[in-house]
Amino acid sequence: MTNQITRRSLLSGGAGALAGMAALPALTASKASADDTAGSTDGTYPTAPLRSDTVNFGVVQSRVHPVDAANTKQTLKKNLDHMLWLIDRAQYYGGHKDFLAFHEFPLTGWDRWTRSEILSFAPELPGEETEAIGAKAREHNCYISFGTYAQYKDWPRHIMSVAVVIGPDGKIVSEQWKARNIHGVFVGFELFTTSVYEVLERYVEMYGWDAVIPVARTSVGNICISPCKMEPELYRAMAIKGAEIIIRTSTGGYNHLDMRNVCQSNKVYGALSNNAVSPGNKSFFETAGGGGSVIIGPDGKILAEVEGQHEELINYRIPMAAFREQHRIPDFHAELYAHVLDGYKSRYAPGAFLDYLPEGLDEAYQQFKEKARW
Repeated sequence: MTNQITRRSLLSGGAGALAGMAALPALTASKASADDTAGSTDGTYPTAPLRSDTVNFGVVQSRVHPVDAANTKQTLKKNLDHMLWLIDRAQYYGGHKDFLAFHEFPLTGWDRWTRSEILSFAPELPGEETEAIGAKAREHNCYISFGTYAQYKDWPRHIMSVAVVIGPDGKIVSEQWKARNIHGVFVGFELFTTSVYEVLERYVEMYGWDAVIPVARTSVGNICISPCKMEPELYRAMAIKGAEIIIRTSTGGYNHLDMRNVCQSNKVYGALSNNAVSPGNKSFFETAGGGGSVIIGPDGKILAEVEGQHEELINYRIPMAAFREQHRIPDFHAELYAHVLDGYKSRYAPGAFLDYLPEGLDEAYQQFKEKARW
């Protein structure tokens, strides 16, 4: 099958293409909707009513096992079953948790797969996996977030890295695509998952600018989730839009300094959910960059931290009602440097995957090497 894609095939797919506005209800935006990025004039921001004044927020540090491409159904089910077991264990001791945050890939893991291999097992949203996790969310009356590879009918052969939030009713309340892939850090390869940036024009046409940086306004607070590292501008934008808790999902490493700066500079709560040591991981060392999961306060100080690299739960009771009463969006002097940002050109232009989808990591490396603007 060819990887060549035409813009006409993407945007004129009859009942398919722009019907994507209905296919992703959790994005809560459409091409015709008004943009919600204009900002506040008094420092306040939109919210949903809180279920309680205090939110018991939990972070689950769990193993990462890549799905076996030769045995996808069984190994994906094994990862799902372990995740469901962890949810039960998290709620078994230490009081009820209102929110449980998992890392970037508890369902699928990560490996040097090809596009075709990932398409053979990447979950659809919603799907069997989210139904099972949703049943646990209903059982325990809590929110559950996790990252996963995903695929959508309206984006044929695209593979997305998506942060999913499931509500206490068992339904998906937010699907937050990875905003951008990092480039130039891996030796000899680049990621080929479709981020918002790689298809920015079409994404905005389908879902609106508000969905580019989505905020899940839930009954436990305004939640934003992303695996992106070392891009403080992205997290500043989340805070401007009213994020109260920013969750950084990770697999294979963490950066406390980066995340603590995000929280301190924007005066928001944060969490970093990383993987645990992963015995039996056939592709990587068992440590797999595990450990370091934390919950961080608006002053940048660590409130709870996993001690070690093994599977563990940490939690912290966030006084959300009191925080919300005092909290305002960031106060910074955008007019001083807006002219600099207006003239800035990133190394790679948006839209790299609108016309062509690389089959593997090596091919993606060559594609971005050729497309670099500087």
